[in-house]
Order: sequence, then structure tokens, then C-alpha cells
Amino acid sequence: MDEDGRQVTLPVKIQRIVSLAPNLTEIVYAVGAGDRLVGNTEYCDYPAEAKNIAKIGDTMHPSVERIIALKPQIVLVSTASQLEAFTQQLNQQRIAVYVTNPRSLDEIFRSITVLGDLFGQSEQAALVAAALRKRAEAVETKISGLKPFSVFYQVSGEPLYTIGHDAYLTDLVRRAGGISVTASVPGAFPRYSDESALAARPEAIILPTGGSMGSANATAAGPLRNSPAVLNGRVYRINDDHLSRPGPRLVDGLEEMARALHPEAFE
Repeated sequence: MDEDGRQVTLPVKIQRIVSLAPNLTEIVYAVGAGDRLVGNTEYCDYPAEAKNIAKIGDTMHPSVERIIALKPQIVLVSTASQLEAFTQQLNQQRIAVYVTNPRSLDEIFRSITVLGDLFGQSEQAALVAAALRKRAEAVETKISGLKPFSVFYQVSGEPLYTIGHDAYLTDLVRRAGGISVTASVPGAFPRYSDESALAARPEAIILPTGGSMGSANATAAGPLRNSPAVLNGRVYRINDDHLSRPGPRLVDGLEEMARALHPEAFE
């Protein structure tokens, strides 16, 4: 059973893996199965070895023909929405499709251990997850007792997108000592109206910037420009690769976010 509740039949020993998302590529390497990765996306650029793997297109529009030509035993998918177009074709080729869909940091740690188990790398996966959990707990210990800030996480400015109830980033904001002002909005990455953003009046704004996908010049969206966050200079730019990829480096993002929101706890 994968994380989307689908029954998946897998070979006992998995030797050929295709990853359809950068976070899954990072997990494959982290658990010690990188030598079995035969295909990944154009966005899979970490660790450095991932750049040399055969590319099957981008995350949302992979080439089914290229995937099949690589003869994988398993294709790793980050969300069920990627599935519909090609699952049937892959099933006909007896290629297993495995979906991960974490909604919190704990669920990301679980994805790491489960994928480690699938690849016969249980011991290394358990060590990786334990080390990441220890770092996350250290952050929470440092900021415990401090007043949380209301936070707006800006996924994109025009049009304005943010994080909702189902996003793992909502959990990350909370662990970093913030309260997402959009935590109760349905969905994971909802479109947000200018009127709602104007009314939110967050004390801090997180802008994912740089990295392989984020804009290095991102600024707070128009309706947020008179918010307490902007007026008090509490707009924080954090490496997008450490936030948009629910894998091992998300703990880097947690540490960076907590340090931005509560620098006094890290002096």
C-alpha cells in the first residue's frame, strides 16, 4: 500500500528506479540507493550525481516512452495528480507506480524509512530519519516558550498562491515558531485573494527564493505591502530548494526559518 492508499505489487529486490520528483531523487540517494536510479526529471539536480541520470522530462509532463525504455521496476511519484495520465500504460508494462504524499515533517521522515525498506536499505534510512528528527527536535527545544509570529508563506506573488491546511509547509511554519495565517484554508497550495491577503496582516512573511525554481528577486505581493511584516522589515527569503522539496533538506529549511523568525534563540 503506498501513501495514496493504492495497492502496489513490488518485486522483492528493486534494482531499477525512476523518480518523478526532486525530493524523491534526494531520498533515493540519502538512503543509499542512488546507484539504482536509472531516470529522473530535469529538475532533479541534487546531489550532483543526480544531474547525470537519464532525464524523462519535467515533473508534471514526463515522457512515458522514455520511462518505459529505461525498464524500471518502480516509478516514484510525489503526488497522485501526476498519476492519471500514465499509470495505465506503466501497469501494462508491469512497472509499479508508488506514490508518496507527506503532509507533515513526521510523514516525510516516514517516507524516508518506508522507501529505505523498499530498497533493502532499512538501516541507513533509519539512521537518516533519526538524525533529521534529532535536528528538528533541537530547533523546537530552542524556540519553546517563545511567542509565535503570525506568518504568511508566499508561494508565488502574481497570481498569489500560499500554503493551506494540507501542506507539509504549514507544519514546518508551526515547528519554526510561527502560525500560518492560512492554516485553515482548504487544500495544500491554494490560490489566495488579494482581499484576504490584505486582511491577514501577518507579522512575518516567508519568501522561497533562489534555489533551482525560486526567483532570487521575489518580493512581497502587492496586497501584503502594508502589512506589519513589511513595515517592520520581517520579510525573510529562504532557499526554495530547502522548502519546496519534502525530503531530507527540508530540515535545513526548518532551521533557516526558525533562525529567521527567532534569531534570539540561536545566538
